Amino acid sequence: MKISKLIIAEPSPIISSGLLKYLEDISQLNIVSIVDNIDDLKDRMLIHNPDILIINPLVLGYSNHSLIKQFQQNNPSTHYVALISTYIDKTFLKYFKETIELNETKQKVVNKIINVINSTDEYSSQNESFDLSNRETDVLVCVAKGMTNKDISDMLNISVHTVISHRKNIVKKTGIKSVSGLTVYALLNNLVEESEIYEL
Repeated sequence: MKISKLIIAEPSPIISSGLLKYLEDISQLNIVSIVDNIDDLKDRMLIHNPDILIINPLVLGYSNHSLIKQFQQNNPSTHYVALISTYIDKTFLKYFKETIELNETKQKVVNKIINVINSTDEYSSQNESFDLSNRETDVLVCVAKGMTNKDISDMLNISVHTVISHRKNIVKKTGIKSVSGLTVYALLNNLVEESEIYEL
């Protein structure tokens, strides 16, 4: 059984503690971090690449639309759940897989999160069938190290066009478009060491 990693982003410690109490009995869940501000959230999203993010949109501030889009680009496999404590524009809620309101019962909240967990399992099983080829892995490692297409071409002795084709396949198979997201993917899969990235 897959264990889903979850981050809670909520400015109120009382609310986050209560939510944690609701969720702690879900065996398929590993709550890896609880944050109360956007800077810490950005760091934890990069470090953990969670399966689920439960977030109070107030954490995102006034630029909430652009920030949630940025998260979804960098962490495309993450499912987003809105924790609603005040009025939220309905057009903004389209970015979320599920919503939780403060007046909901424990059982209702648990059922919603279990449904989201099941969605992450489906996503994982779909993507596990798309293994990267050896050459695509080589290209991914180079991308994670900050190399340009020309650098990769020279190092692997292939054309720039071939490098671009491999990068397109990597994006298609992983679902990750951004360089930062691919770097995290490479780190999580032990393809590169942090020291190799920071040296460049």
